[in-house]
Amino acid sequence: MNTPLRVAVVGSGPAGIYASDLLVKSGVEVSIDLFERMPAPFGLIRYGVAPDHPRIKGIIKSLHNVLDKPEIRLIGNVDIGKDITVDELRDYYDAIIFATGATADKYLPIPGHELEGHFGAGEFVGFYDGNPNFTRDWDLTAEKVAVVGVGNVALDIARILAKTADELHVTEIPDNVYQNLSSNAAKEVHIFGRRGPAQAKFTPQELKELDLSDTIEVIVDPEDIDYDEASVNARRSTKAVDLVCQVLEGYAMREPQDAPHKIYIHFFEAPVEILGEDGKVVGFKTERTELDGNGGVRRTGKFTTWPVEAVYRAVGYRPEAVEGVPFDPVKSVIPNDDGHVLTAADGDIVPGLYATGWIKRGPVGLIGNTKSDAKDTTAMLIDDYKAGKLTQASKRDPQDILDFLEGRQIPITTWDGWYQLDSAERALGQAEGRERKKIVEWDDMLSHSNTAAES
Repeated sequence: MNTPLRVAVVGSGPAGIYASDLLVKSGVEVSIDLFERMPAPFGLIRYGVAPDHPRIKGIIKSLHNVLDKPEIRLIGNVDIGKDITVDELRDYYDAIIFATGATADKYLPIPGHELEGHFGAGEFVGFYDGNPNFTRDWDLTAEKVAVVGVGNVALDIARILAKTADELHVTEIPDNVYQNLSSNAAKEVHIFGRRGPAQAKFTPQELKELDLSDTIEVIVDPEDIDYDEASVNARRSTKAVDLVCQVLEGYAMREPQDAPHKIYIHFFEAPVEILGEDGKVVGFKTERTELDGNGGVRRTGKFTTWPVEAVYRAVGYRPEAVEGVPFDPVKSVIPNDDGHVLTAADGDIVPGLYATGWIKRGPVGLIGNTKSDAKDTTAMLIDDYKAGKLTQASKRDPQDILDFLEGRQIPITTWDGWYQLDSAERALGQAEGRERKKIVEWDDMLSHSNTAAES
């Protein structure tokens, strides 16, 4: 084959960018188009990481270096499955990798989920990260708040609710987020987990940094520091688990402080019901659990009602289907054999289609897992290419897909356009003495990317 391997990667978050990078490094001549539904790249790194985490945001720098490579072309503002079908896309590429991630919230199947004041964590993250797909205003009138879940997203939610707006103004938050947070009434944030400290999914650094602010005090009940044999073994076998337990023990042992905002971390409390009056949240009911000796828990029949006015569920994200691609609605993933997309009915390989990241394995794991996913998937793709298993696309000129999208009157954004949007956001931030201020509105992002939005 005398032309480069043509690959479309759908999704420009870490999963899609790592896959693109590995293809470039594979030793095979490749031409990659990285498709993104949003006008701007970087996925959950831009729209899923709390704005006061510059250390994690620094990942963008390494992703940026990948997108600077000439073999990779960003095509943004294109919704695969809607603006162009997957079957149409296959005319232009020898292979397609789906790296669409997960942004929807998992459900919390307890009574009261329909009440006003019950939110998905992803909704709130979308709000404070300036995702144009989410609301611009947020009800922050609750003085006492429950957060269900013991992962890093739960910590982010709790910390954003507990910090002052002025503390967060130095970050990239847009004006509407700052204005909303300025009226935030939260004084107590209660984080609930149904198991114990050794089963928490926090990372040590995130947990340790939870109350670096002088306005926040983290409180853990000493009675919640409990371990069974499986928990002790988990601490011995995994350094991160042991460090998390050490931090929690430190919170439990220290003397009370006088910070105005309190974050309580409760273990061994299983969600039972969100309580309401007149359609609004007025409380949260839990059942006490205890360790069963194997790292799991059993219920005790002891119930507690917590007077809160809002409940945030941070129980995980949920990938959504891409139209025209097989999807497992139970597992919320694209069926795959660790790389190849499989048919939902009989598990046969769908030639030329691949999956990586959260859409492949579900929304678990950190950046290191995403890199491993990409390595496995791209290795399969390259092996298939070398074995002659890929059908060569009929329309191979890189201009062909651009002509098609122009014919559909889809205003695309490019990598050069990102540089322009990035420059505009930095200029807005520097005018206020901060590094960046995020531009929120979709049409504004298109405009700053030197693309006129369709009227």
